Amino acid sequence: MEMVKLPKSIDDTAALLASADYVAERSLATALFLALKMERPLFLEGEAGVGKTEIAKVLASTLKRRLVRLQCYEGLDISSAVYEWNYPRQMIEIRLAEAAGKADRKKLGQDIFSAEFLIKRPLLQALEASADGAAPVLLIDELDRTDEPFEAYLLEVLSDYQVSIPELGTIKADKPPIVIITSNRTREIHDAVKRRCLYHWVDYPDAARELDILRRKAPGAAERLSLEIVAFVQRLRKMDLFKLPGVAETIDWTNALMALDQLSLDAHTVNDTLGALLKYQDDIGRVRGSEAERLLSEVKAEIATA
Repeated sequence: MEMVKLPKSIDDTAALLASADYVAERSLATALFLALKMERPLFLEGEAGVGKTEIAKVLASTLKRRLVRLQCYEGLDISSAVYEWNYPRQMIEIRLAEAAGKADRKKLGQDIFSAEFLIKRPLLQALEASADGAAPVLLIDELDRTDEPFEAYLLEVLSDYQVSIPELGTIKADKPPIVIITSNRTREIHDAVKRRCLYHWVDYPDAARELDILRRKAPGAAERLSLEIVAFVQRLRKMDLFKLPGVAETIDWTNALMALDQLSLDAHTVNDTLGALLKYQDDIGRVRGSEAERLLSEVKAEIATA
């Protein structure tokens, strides 16, 4: 698989994303172009389901690069994110050396702490270029789920694209990986991390862009159904809900309605399928019934007069 050259302009970047059916506003295409050109990590914040993670996947597929994903979670540590030693293999090597009468402690210590016994986790894998010399795409997903000490460790990786292993020394990338960091902003990320990145807030799309997304991601949906879904979801996002639906939920709801052979929305079907769009019972309870009927009547009236 031969790698694709990096885009040479903002328009090229937008076209690259569009080729994989990712509809990006120009400000996002600009941030991504600059991150690629300046070899800087791109830090993407925004609500869940607005397409932050998808950007890294699209980059990897369109640029023909290997995708290395580090899914963050509370308690993530170096052994899970960077590297660890293969202790069972090391113990076997020690036992074999002892059995053969070659238990030279100094030499054995050097041998078992060599690259042969190193288990490479995502951050270390991302420092290695592929066989064709292409640097991979490194996705550090949902960084806000980790603890602050892990953020501090990331500083060396993001500043110099290197990691330090006491037994081996410093391992540095020949070519910096393309780094995409995402956060759902469940907590603030330290300024020291953000300073090493270019930043972009990924917002909910407006109606026109969301309709374009639906036409690409759910092309089998009837045009009227797509129009009604987008208008309905846009109204939901103006309500005081615990969790507003993202683009991912819009696509899920559309696919659910298509599976029911719906050509347009009706109050009964909306009430029965809200679980594909809203993920909290309190939100569903607030919308279901008279509120859904009110929103739907507004949607129908808007489309009829458009």
